[in-house]
Amino acid sequence: MVSATAQTSVPAATGGAAPTPRPPAAPPPPRLAAVDIGTNSMRLVVAEVQPDGSYRVLDQDREMTRLGRGLYASGRIGDGSMEQSLQTLGRMKAIAEGFGVSELRAIATSAVREAANGRDFVREAWRRCRVRIEIVPAEEEARLAFRSVSRHYDLSDRLTAIVDIGGGSAEVILAAGGVVEQVVSLPLGAVRLSERYCKSDPLRRKHWKALRRAIDDTIDEKMGKPPFAAEVMIGSGGTFTNLAEMAQLERDGKVVHAREYAISRAEVIRFLDRLRETPLDARRQIAGLNPRRADIMVAGVAAIARLMRRLGTQRVLVNDRGVRDGVLLSMIDDLYGTASPPRAPVADRMDVVRRFARKCHSNERHCEQVATVAVSIFDALRDAYALPAGGRDILQAAALLHDIGYLINHEKHHKHAYHLIMHGDLRGFSSREIELIANVARYHRRAPPKKTHANFARLDRGERRLVRRLSGVLRVADGLDRAHGQVLQGVRCRVGDGWVRMLVRATRDPAIELEDAKRKAVLFERAFHAELTLTWSRARK
Repeated sequence: MVSATAQTSVPAATGGAAPTPRPPAAPPPPRLAAVDIGTNSMRLVVAEVQPDGSYRVLDQDREMTRLGRGLYASGRIGDGSMEQSLQTLGRMKAIAEGFGVSELRAIATSAVREAANGRDFVREAWRRCRVRIEIVPAEEEARLAFRSVSRHYDLSDRLTAIVDIGGGSAEVILAAGGVVEQVVSLPLGAVRLSERYCKSDPLRRKHWKALRRAIDDTIDEKMGKPPFAAEVMIGSGGTFTNLAEMAQLERDGKVVHAREYAISRAEVIRFLDRLRETPLDARRQIAGLNPRRADIMVAGVAAIARLMRRLGTQRVLVNDRGVRDGVLLSMIDDLYGTASPPRAPVADRMDVVRRFARKCHSNERHCEQVATVAVSIFDALRDAYALPAGGRDILQAAALLHDIGYLINHEKHHKHAYHLIMHGDLRGFSSREIELIANVARYHRRAPPKKTHANFARLDRGERRLVRRLSGVLRVADGLDRAHGQVLQGVRCRVGDGWVRMLVRATRDPAIELEDAKRKAVLFERAFHAELTLTWSRARK
């Protein structure tokens, strides 16, 4: 046995069969970095992407650069603040490169957006640091904050306000069941408010009243009456994080984690009263409060308290990830979009519409019936009235989505439908098509389209005409399923000079449906310059 083993080992050493080659090593997971250049501070996060699309944080860095110091008086970024911010950016880039990142994305928000010399800062960042800075619009900043929250929190079955408070602005997103209803940017950043209204230390009563009034007036002007009372506010930004740490230390004697730590409205008001009555030097000693943030904390917490009051919110959760997390998640999506085969085109973009309607808990049977009837009417009128072929999909999508506003409430569900559609992810439709779909759904009931309506005024003349006609058709189709019984089996139309006659087939006498359709036909008759007549015949069961 031993000699046989020795003999067989010789050929292997002298040119026998080669050993099985090892499989090539798997490539290392990609690493990414995001820099958030805010009005008050600059933040870096370096992360390693995981196979499931999440990420593992490798390093974080933050520096309070106060880029917006003096901005709201002069309209410009100061030389000192710009220089400090550029040095910080260069240092953060070096940190990211040390981790071997494949991509670094830097975004700038309120201060750089508004400063007269904001573009100069962007140019200097490229010249000195070779970092391209993307100045993100306020709505995109809000969407990044929402992306972070929706990834880490369960938003289903509750009404939520997502609020990101920075130094220059506060982005507010109102979402019902995880569907965005309203996005608004408010000039209520902690630095901006502090420089304009915190004129005494501690804050005198007259200065406190001026600050409170300014916040309330801004909310009234920019947001108007909220569509619903938010059950919970999920906040990001240094003001929220410091507030949570103060609350934890007071309540538990230690900070475990700010994330998902609940703070009541009563606690927010109590901390606000304490902060505004405490001199700055003493505020810097408050446990949990970053001493470098003490001078802007009163204004920041005041904005939280007044937003909670206006939105009817009794509880705050804190998302300590914020906008930079949204940036990383976007980068990961882009990474997988280029590394893997492109997604197949949507075979039927109405499938996307139906999924969105289902997410909004829409009455699917009713909306499908209305869409079927509306499309039948459109097909019958298309040649006589030279309706554009693309209008068919717009009408069908609007019909499938016309009642999604019930997710918010019944009274103004047509208006809520407009906002939900505008902020929905209707993949396969262009932004202009989405705006037309939203308008047609918006006008399926109540007041007809008017140029005084901002959403309608944004359309050009041809689009306004199309919206009037499609909304008119949708109103009639909606009326023909008034009882939500789906009794209609089909619609036939005859068109003449100044008249349209519809013959509907139904399994029973649709008197209720015909009456409601006729009542809702005013917009249809005006848009098509034709009198509408409705009759029926019995369909076979």
